[in-house]
Amino acid sequence: MTVTIELPPEIEAALIAQAEARGLPLSEYLRSVLWQQVPDQNVALSPAERTSVWRETAKGFPHTPPLSDEAISRESIYGDRG
Repeated sequence: MTVTIELPPEIEAALIAQAEARGLPLSEYLRSVLWQQVPDQNVALSPAERTSVWRETAKGFPHTPPLSDEAISRESIYGDRG
């Protein structure tokens, strides 16, 4: 099956960069990204396999530092309301 999708140039550039970072042609990288979105109802993954899949999926996400204790404190979230 062939599908044509019109993408804004900035999304196209980001996808190309992600494919190149993994050493894959764009078409193969996109196929793997889409394949990850299809649930396989017949296969139960072990915890180690789920961890591996999650880590592979998270590779392209930017690193964000954890929030401070103050940022997630009840007072910080609710302020005067409670």
